Amino acid sequence: MAALITVVVGACTGNIDANEIEVSSIDIAKRYVGLHEYYNRDELEIFLNVDPFSTQWCAAFVNKVLQIQGIPNLYDVGYAYPLTARGFLQWGESVDFQDEIQIGDIVIFPRGSEGWQGHVGFYAGTSGGKWIILGGNQDDSVSYKLYPPYMAIGIRRGSPYLEI
Repeated sequence: MAALITVVVGACTGNIDANEIEVSSIDIAKRYVGLHEYYNRDELEIFLNVDPFSTQWCAAFVNKVLQIQGIPNLYDVGYAYPLTARGFLQWGESVDFQDEIQIGDIVIFPRGSEGWQGHVGFYAGTSGGKWIILGGNQDDSVSYKLYPPYMAIGIRRGSPYLEI
């Protein structure tokens, strides 16, 4: 039996099926802002199922947020390397133009000198011409960080109906 939530808007009251409420990736991810890989290591390790102190964990964070949302993540789609940021280049649907980016889209950036290295997080808005990315392993914590849009190597969008 689905739970009903009573919603009051102005003078109107109504019931909504709790299963019909969509929670965004940003809403979920921001619950963890401030968790640090050193100071909150145990909590992050339980949440991510990886040791954040010894693992580059940005992709683990994105995978976990998607899992909570009920959207198939890299583990669900059987990707061979689900802890790599660039694995998300094969996930979901491509957003081909930077001006079509939407809050909650997954953005992939290069990192390091090796072709497999990267960083991944959720687009949370724009400030001063830079993209606000909410992600894990940004300065060793879950945080918001500014990135220049031209640095993005991919923008991806998924949905609860993404085929596995």
